[in-house]
Amino acid sequence: MKLVSYITEDREHLGVFVNGHIYNLHSCDKQIPNDMNAFLKDAEVLMERALAIDAKIKSAEIEPKEEAFYEVIAPVPHPASCRDGYAFRQHVAAARRNRKVDMIAEFDQYPIFYFTNHNAVSGPGEIECMPDHFQKLDFELEVAIVIGKKGRNITAAEADSYIAGYMIMNDMSARTLQMEEMLLNLGPAKGKDFSTIIGPWLVTPDELEEFRTDAKPGHTGNAYNLKMTCTVNGKQVSAGNMADMDWTFAEIIERCAYGVDILPGDVIGSGTVGTGCFLELNGTGLLNDPNYQPQWLQDGDVVEMEITGLGRLSNTIRKADTDFSILALKK
Repeated sequence: MKLVSYITEDREHLGVFVNGHIYNLHSCDKQIPNDMNAFLKDAEVLMERALAIDAKIKSAEIEPKEEAFYEVIAPVPHPASCRDGYAFRQHVAAARRNRKVDMIAEFDQYPIFYFTNHNAVSGPGEIECMPDHFQKLDFELEVAIVIGKKGRNITAAEADSYIAGYMIMNDMSARTLQMEEMLLNLGPAKGKDFSTIIGPWLVTPDELEEFRTDAKPGHTGNAYNLKMTCTVNGKQVSAGNMADMDWTFAEIIERCAYGVDILPGDVIGSGTVGTGCFLELNGTGLLNDPNYQPQWLQDGDVVEMEITGLGRLSNTIRKADTDFSILALKK
């Protein structure tokens, strides 16, 4: 099932995406709330009702009215929180190699994550960035999960049952801001807090069952053979696979939930897939060729991410019409 959040006449709604059309769930079953946040708070019960509606639509058992005029937004428009992991060893190793530093042994000992700004989450469409963000503006190709039930001190062996669904994530990054503040060993903060993009819909785990594969040796949890690509202005720049995650989402959840509650509506990203950002691609290019021309996102660029089973997430990058700069405020 593909759950989608959308707007009609300035109101948010919850629907299912079936064969290119959106159908409102609440109109099919009045016990299903008309927004994603309320749905996720009682997802253990409501998910079964939604799956039943989805099945009836697909089998033509019911003929609900499809939405004609709508704007698709982030599947989870108001996350309870937003974390981002560091699960792909290939990306971490390449980034460190490009900086001429050794691979860090701790990567293989435990999964890590950071909190980003859950109030800066958006979906398909235009993304406005400040001028300072365009000082080495970057995309990051990732997968994200949404938590569907409350839990604490969850083991990796049971953690997959807490996942309501999967989405594409583009963890936008302003690299100049990020690199400046990381010198102080705190962050990332301003380099990351302005835009995290998720979408286009939330895909429930049952739809991905055919893509299930084994986790990496020594790891616990579900893994999926899902091809991941990113194009900028129609040119492919990144290619990877979700199966390349070294740390599974189950293991990341285990760490996230240690001593604290995870809540319905929490969004957790995988971290960048190998080749999944310009920072890595530029570093590799310059390492192999001193004349390599680095690339960063520019005003008007169209970024499209596609992941098998999860759809395509398309965004156009726009520069805000202002000259306000925090880089200029440095002492």
